[in-house]
Amino acid sequence: MSAPINLESYSDALVVLGTAGVVVPLVRRLGLSPVLGYLAAGAILGPLGLGSFIHTVPLLYWFTIVDAKNVAGIADLGVVFLLFVIGMELSYERLKAMRYLVFGLGGLQVLLTTIAIGAALMVAGIDAEPAAILGACLALSSTAIVVEVLAGKGRLSTTSGRASFAVLLAQDLAVVPILVFISIAGADTSDSIGVSILLALAHAAVAIGGIVVIGRLLLRPLFRLVAATGSRELFIAATLFVIVGTGLAAAVAGMSMALGAFVAGLLIAETEFRKAIEVAIGPSKGLLLGLFFFTIGMNIDFRELAREPLGLAAAVAGLIALKAMLMIALARAFRLPWAAAIETGLVLGPGGEFAFVGIGMAAALGVVDARMSSFTLAVTSLTMALIPALGALARRIAGRLQPPKPLDPELTVAPRVAKGHAIVVGYGRVGRVLCAMLARHNFSYVAVDKQADAVAGRRGDGHEVYYGDATDPVFLKACGVMEAVAVVVTIAARKEIDEIVAEVLRLRPDIVIVSRARDAAHASHLYSIGVTDAVPETIEASLQLSEATLVGLGVPTGPVIASIHDKRDEFRRQLRQASGRDTTRSLRATTRKPSLTKNDG
Repeated sequence: MSAPINLESYSDALVVLGTAGVVVPLVRRLGLSPVLGYLAAGAILGPLGLGSFIHTVPLLYWFTIVDAKNVAGIADLGVVFLLFVIGMELSYERLKAMRYLVFGLGGLQVLLTTIAIGAALMVAGIDAEPAAILGACLALSSTAIVVEVLAGKGRLSTTSGRASFAVLLAQDLAVVPILVFISIAGADTSDSIGVSILLALAHAAVAIGGIVVIGRLLLRPLFRLVAATGSRELFIAATLFVIVGTGLAAAVAGMSMALGAFVAGLLIAETEFRKAIEVAIGPSKGLLLGLFFFTIGMNIDFRELAREPLGLAAAVAGLIALKAMLMIALARAFRLPWAAAIETGLVLGPGGEFAFVGIGMAAALGVVDARMSSFTLAVTSLTMALIPALGALARRIAGRLQPPKPLDPELTVAPRVAKGHAIVVGYGRVGRVLCAMLARHNFSYVAVDKQADAVAGRRGDGHEVYYGDATDPVFLKACGVMEAVAVVVTIAARKEIDEIVAEVLRLRPDIVIVSRARDAAHASHLYSIGVTDAVPETIEASLQLSEATLVGLGVPTGPVIASIHDKRDEFRRQLRQASGRDTTRSLRATTRKPSLTKNDG
């Protein structure tokens, strides 16, 4: 007979894992941040959400969290991994390279924002100690969401992206003293606050010093020993051992596990195993951090929305406005352009995930009352949900503030008059290779691109390429579309390809159009809108790989090339048939050789 199981614990674990496996993929499909997905799922499925209706609707037992304590251990591990990852990011080289922005701009942002929010809370009637803790926690921003938003839009390498990342690094550094301060504030001691701080700092310094010394002596030998086995599983196990082990060592010394993991991250960041460890903990880190955000979401009480909707909205707007204005002023003081300052201010204006850790810890120690904690966490979660929208608003404002770059006078040169030529749209890597092949066979062409910087650079290198928008009929006529025999589209943007094809066919229904396609489905779509021939990247890659493989296996080159051509024709017929298009013109156009004009040069 099998032993009885704790059904309640298993059902709660299934809800959490189901969120990771079902809810988050749906959120990603909608284009939203997975962090927000975990937070929302935790709030909805947690004990303060649908879980509060279990007694009314018993069926909800299987779809909600019955008791937050059943997943508390997962949340603790999530915090440990969060601080470990932060430590890994804070390498000495990175801090040294960005020290001006990290310790200058970032340090002032944390200090001044903490003071401003704390002062505002004290004016509202909150005692100094909880006001200081709330101010410090709310001063920090969401590293997870901000970095994801900036990276997703290719903004990390911009001025605002670098400034935002530097401030986030400074905020990550501020986590440790904030945790120490919360621990002191919640300690039951008769000593003065100054004496308590000094004792706590001395105790922490001794403990951290011990971890650092032991870590420096043992980390490299340990990972060298494990790496020598060549076992990925053992490497992952050793990494998890170091993370949890240093966390437990810190806990035994009277500090938090998260602080110990943070120190371990700092130590590993300086070793040659840093990249390998990042890869090793990737799957575990993503899952545990996600579950951490889920358990954070369980602390969000939706009843706060109904209890004080106007106050909540005012607090959300006030927090973002206060932090953003301070950040913009500091960014301007550090000579960042207005556009970068505004973008940095808006994306860092909302609260961050550490507020849930710090405020939750303060509430558990009785420093912050439960009502204030619940309200503040609701405000923080709502502001975090607004980060993608604020990022989009910032980019729109930045676009208006930055004056358009004046075009290089050379870019306004009209394309030379030609007849019987090909027009090549897009002069990136694909377009340059195509133009080189046309030139090798002495066929005349006109190459165009609407990326001004790229055109200026290529013309500076001696390439004959012209700036302009191929969706503009006037520009197409200037390129000689009425006299051309073919238009070749080499760009990858689907919507723009459709617009170019439509405009070319409107002007010249009889012209040959060859277009780059992303895959078979895209190629079929292009055939359906009138393209003469579409070249799907995925199919071409598979054909080239097949050719290289067969030749490498010793099959004669002639039969291999013939079979590849036959297979390409087969794919072409299938795609045209899938498009539902009459292929008479297409087949005729692709079997004859266009009579392109010979190049005089």
